Amino acid sequence: MPIFRGRWSPSRWSMRTRVSVTATLFVAVLLAAGAVLFYLVVQSVVNDNLRDESIHAVNELAELVRTTDPRGRLRTDAPEVPVLQVVDDVGSVLAASPQMEGYGPLEVPEPRMPDALVQHTINVPGKGTVFVASERVHSRGGWRIVHAGAPVDELDQYRGLFVGLLAAVVLIGTAAVGYIVSAAVRRALLPVRVMSSELAGITGRAPDRRVSVPHPDDDVSHLAEAVNVTLERLEDVLARQRDFVADVSHELRSPLTGLRAQLELALEHPESEDWPAVARAALADADRLQGIVGDLLILAKLGAGVRAGQQRVDLAALVRAEVARRGRRVPVEVDAERDTMVRATPHHLVRVLTNLLDNAERHAASRIRVTVDADGPDAVLEVLDDGAGIPPEDRERVFWRFHRLAESRRLDSGGTGLGLTISRDIARAHGGSLVAADSDRGARLVLRIPLDKS
Repeated sequence: MPIFRGRWSPSRWSMRTRVSVTATLFVAVLLAAGAVLFYLVVQSVVNDNLRDESIHAVNELAELVRTTDPRGRLRTDAPEVPVLQVVDDVGSVLAASPQMEGYGPLEVPEPRMPDALVQHTINVPGKGTVFVASERVHSRGGWRIVHAGAPVDELDQYRGLFVGLLAAVVLIGTAAVGYIVSAAVRRALLPVRVMSSELAGITGRAPDRRVSVPHPDDDVSHLAEAVNVTLERLEDVLARQRDFVADVSHELRSPLTGLRAQLELALEHPESEDWPAVARAALADADRLQGIVGDLLILAKLGAGVRAGQQRVDLAALVRAEVARRGRRVPVEVDAERDTMVRATPHHLVRVLTNLLDNAERHAASRIRVTVDADGPDAVLEVLDDGAGIPPEDRERVFWRFHRLAESRRLDSGGTGLGLTISRDIARAHGGSLVAADSDRGARLVLRIPLDKS
């Protein structure tokens, strides 16, 4: 059965709560361990001091017995060592400190060797646990056993207060650390909350808005910069989407309007119309619509990253076969090396080649030249015509959707304006490129695709 359920589950806590709780628990464990260690160290130091005092006291008492062999009450200059006794060989107490008057000899093992110090911890009635140091010495009256001891229970008198103070320190320290961590995390996440509110206010009607970038150069500022870069890309996508929708609407409106006008005109006077001619004109408009829709579907698939199966293709052999398969208005010269292998989708390459040849055929005056060669890591396909060429300022525009130069519209009014756009997208989908390059005469379109060296 889970310990935490519902809103008490840590997985549902905010980042501030999770960080604060984790840091607080970690510090609490460290403080508790430190308090226990400190208590043990203090206890050990106190006990060591008592042992040292007892040993020092027994040495002084042994020296006194050697010289004077005292009787009766013993005076001590060390109040920390109240247990003093001098015992003879038969077990009679000859002298003792005031605190030990009336007590019999301490029940500790007698030292066997003269001047050999023996240490024991015993329980003395009325005194509690006592650390006793014993020594066998020779006096003027014979052998004596001297005892000096200090109670080790003095720490117990203040143990409750000492432990309470340590617990209070642990609790106060843990609470202080929890508050400081919570405040620090809240302050650190303030720019994130600002960005969140700013992002919530950005809609399609205001795509040019950006989030605030905090002044310190840290991870949060880098996040804000990355968000702004993403917003710029989204704004560009939205702008291109709007342009695309507008272009599609414009391109589809023309054939639809023409088709509707033809049919309406024919229906006004059906008895005088040449219906086969009307059908052929309507079919031409339907073909144009079908071409536009087909090209749009290809662009949509390429934009969505839908990839057809790729295989090793000999680009030179494919070019030779496609050029030979279809006749052209102008002759096509082919200069293609053998074994120019690429990894691609064959029918996509055929579509690119067909688009490039159709474009060249519209503008060529007398010939088209197609070359296939290897250039470093790439296979290069060039289609060159001897027409008027493409002005430098229009070499990128020809790849825009539905963008057609004036000469192209004059030479072919039924085109869709998507052929070169599709060709470039196919090239990019294969890791290559398609550009309009410089040439001495006519248009020169260059396709590059990475060679397959497997």
